[in-house]
Amino acid sequence: MKIDNSVKSTGGLPPNDGRTRSAKESPKSEAAGGGSEKVEISSLSARLQQMEETVANTPVVDSAKVDEIKQAITEGRFKVDTGRVADGLIESVRQMLSAQTGQAGQA
Repeated sequence: MKIDNSVKSTGGLPPNDGRTRSAKESPKSEAAGGGSEKVEISSLSARLQQMEETVANTPVVDSAKVDEIKQAITEGRFKVDTGRVADGLIESVRQMLSAQTGQAGQA
């Protein structure tokens, strides 16, 4: 099996270990001798940050829907469509098999 190195070179940029630098660590602040710095965020960046916060605060699960299903199960009203479940499982297996076949052809 051939392994393709798909990581692109950063072209002379220093390696990044995943941490970001704070204003205190920036070379400008060290060279300026402690002068005050002003940081401006573009409106697009500010909007992106707001969107990230919104997504982070959005629950992954719809609690109301889960409670509704729990109540239906408790009351015996919840019906499982076994044919639909079986069709979904078969389709999942088909997708996994086709993905494996596609990967084997690329090696």
